Amino acid sequence: MYKPAAPRSLISSPPGEAAATGPNPGRCAVAHYRELDQRWHELRSHLRGTGILTRRFARKIGLQNLGELMGLLHDLGKYSSAFQNYLLSAVNYLDPDADEYVDARSKKGHIDHSSAGAQVAWRTLAPRRGVSQLVGQWVALCVASHHSGLIDCITPDGHDRFTERIEKPESSTHVAEAEQRADPDVMDRIRRLLDSPCLLEEVTQLIDRIRQRARTQKLTGTPFSHMQLGLAIRFTFSCLIAGDRIDTVHFTNPTGIRFRQGGRYHYWNELIDRLEAHLVSMPTRHAIDVRRHEISDACRNAARRPTGIYTLSVPTGGGKTLASLRFALHHAAHHRLDRIIYIIPYTSIIDQNAQVVRKVMETATPPGNARRIVLEHHSNLGAEQQTYADKLLCDDWDAPIVYTTMVQFLEALFGSGTRGVRRMHQLANSVLVFDEIQTVPLRCLHVFNQALNFLVQEGNSSAVLCTATQPLLHRVSAEKGALMLAPDAELMPDADALFKAMKRVEVHDERKGGGWSDAELADLAIKALQEEGSCLVIVNTKKAARRLYQLASSQIDTDDVFHLSTDMCAAHRKAVLKKVIDRLKTPRRRVLCISTQLIEAGVDVDFRVVIRFLAGLDSIAQAAGRCNRHGGPRPGHVYVVNPENENLDMLPDIAKGREQAQLILDRYKRDPASYDDNILGRRTMQEYYEHYFFQRKEEMSYSLSKEKFYGATLLELLSTQDTARQNYSRQQKAQPPYPLLHAHMSAARAFKAIDTLTEAVIVPYSEKGKALIEDLHGQFDAADSGPSDLDTTRELLQRAQQFTVNVHPTTLNQLMSKRAVSVLGSSGIYCLDEAFYDRNLGLSNDLVNRMETMTW
Repeated sequence: MYKPAAPRSLISSPPGEAAATGPNPGRCAVAHYRELDQRWHELRSHLRGTGILTRRFARKIGLQNLGELMGLLHDLGKYSSAFQNYLLSAVNYLDPDADEYVDARSKKGHIDHSSAGAQVAWRTLAPRRGVSQLVGQWVALCVASHHSGLIDCITPDGHDRFTERIEKPESSTHVAEAEQRADPDVMDRIRRLLDSPCLLEEVTQLIDRIRQRARTQKLTGTPFSHMQLGLAIRFTFSCLIAGDRIDTVHFTNPTGIRFRQGGRYHYWNELIDRLEAHLVSMPTRHAIDVRRHEISDACRNAARRPTGIYTLSVPTGGGKTLASLRFALHHAAHHRLDRIIYIIPYTSIIDQNAQVVRKVMETATPPGNARRIVLEHHSNLGAEQQTYADKLLCDDWDAPIVYTTMVQFLEALFGSGTRGVRRMHQLANSVLVFDEIQTVPLRCLHVFNQALNFLVQEGNSSAVLCTATQPLLHRVSAEKGALMLAPDAELMPDADALFKAMKRVEVHDERKGGGWSDAELADLAIKALQEEGSCLVIVNTKKAARRLYQLASSQIDTDDVFHLSTDMCAAHRKAVLKKVIDRLKTPRRRVLCISTQLIEAGVDVDFRVVIRFLAGLDSIAQAAGRCNRHGGPRPGHVYVVNPENENLDMLPDIAKGREQAQLILDRYKRDPASYDDNILGRRTMQEYYEHYFFQRKEEMSYSLSKEKFYGATLLELLSTQDTARQNYSRQQKAQPPYPLLHAHMSAARAFKAIDTLTEAVIVPYSEKGKALIEDLHGQFDAADSGPSDLDTTRELLQRAQQFTVNVHPTTLNQLMSKRAVSVLGSSGIYCLDEAFYDRNLGLSNDLVNRMETMTW
């Protein structure tokens, strides 16, 4: 593992600050123009500033010289007269009658300024062969890709994309002219780095560490080494993108410098003191409070362990939000780590968890210079909730404690383009806390495991996998990618005893032949409500949720019945959930909530009875966590039922989990003692995952279209590239002429964190949603027009994320046939007619508000 030096601030010598020159750029090459005060960003300063930042970021994995070299080379092509004339013409600096003047609008995006630096690195280092060739290709690949996202070396069909790019003619890349016109000190530093033995040594050491780990883990000949090297390439690419964008923004908007923190968080101990004071002040009224203190103390006691991958196996309601934070703060302080990043599966959980932590961490007088301590980055944050500083910090996750989603985390590691990848380097030298780790997409398991191993082993990070249902990620195929847990991985001293001590519910297996009818299920829920005061029904499909809600509403007071599903936009779900939580806390207020599985992982609700449609055992356990959550004196009751005629064809994860759960429930009936008399205990869950993973082991490498990818998986595209190598050899009758073969761009474009074919529809929920749709339509004057104000439209669309429902293409076609949706100009963005949005159920295929039809 590479141990980075103590982090240094980005603010100590701000990149871009010395880059502002006078209004006459004739004396030097320029990179950017600041319209605010008609000042220019010297290209020399931009290259040096980017080099400094990229060096600093890449130092985290010991590749500081490689990073600086990429920073200095990335915009070398801007020294060409073609680019300089384009930039000067674009801001009307050149006289339109001058010989150098060009039509900037027609030239935009057509002047290649990234290939020159790539060619310098490749042509200098490749002829030296060995590690030099690998380093030359590495640098060239990142520099050439810094506007597009990492390109393929060899495409899945065997096409040599790297050679095609690196051998572009001088007339396109202007490399000779750029080298000749470059500032002497810039070229001198580039040549010194290219000739430096340190450049090759740091890459050689990285490769040796990866190979040694492969030998130790007996993974030689597997995708491991190729994948780890590919992740290192993407990591340095992240460093380059972040360095380039930060240096540019510091010039174009220098006021933003004061918001950046750059990893310089001097106040871990002060934050620790705040948390410890809060924990001391928490009352101990019930037995469960004693257990929560024990869990928290165990996390504190484990914080001095070495960096590594740890598990925190705690029953739901065990207080793992603050317990994991306690470990993370003490661990970060002890190992001098940069930040703590919480990765959460659902935005609904982020809202509640971040709020809890913010109340403890952010007081009226924040430490340092009053910068943000807890930063949220997820799609549910509307534009009105984010300040400019928040948006700036979200670009780089630049705060001590960051809350983000699994989707954003996976996009940073595997997504396309340059926006997400720039955050990847911030995942190093950090504590990564995964809440509800069992929700990681199954098809991503091997690439997820490989990436987490890299961040811990090369990036000096620690990971904590929090859940009541540990999914045994270290037990999947080691050859393709299993987690390499720390030797003493579990943070709880006796997790089995803890689960027995915190048992708060009785689970009733109420499956029956033929299944339960809707009427029977409604009767069961209403009876539970009448006897216990609160009941939660968790179903598998949106259709089932609608039917049961309508049945229950026809029999009892509608004020007592609530519906939750993804047919409702995020703002709608959030509002309903708040009502549910408030009523649960109010004595003698009855609550019957009928929800899809969106409520079962991590949402802090406490029902007396839970009825769960049969699904995976992990889902049943998570549902049980919403029952008697805070350990009342009487046990709660969880009923597992099998509905009749349930169609799960579109939900294969639930269907396959249900199949394995059935088998274990049947075995438990025959011999409960073999499962410690606990159907939701750790032994039962371990057996469930062993069978579930074995059944689905072929899906974990992220399968891709056979027609397009020739049978290769995403794991293969990012590692060995066996299929692409064979295709290349068959076509060229030779082996590829360079060492790195990864298909970065093909993999990134194929990758989707959420595997669903849906279209987003903006819905008119509440007066805010209706006004938002009106404002959006106002931006598109004609049927085929674009927006009249791009910045305003961007802000409106960001706000619209809270008022969006994702629908299947079949549903969208049905809505279109009924003229229930309108399209915003030529954007392809859909808005729903108010007549098709039900105030209780959300988006509907049928007319629900006949008098409120809207015409655009």
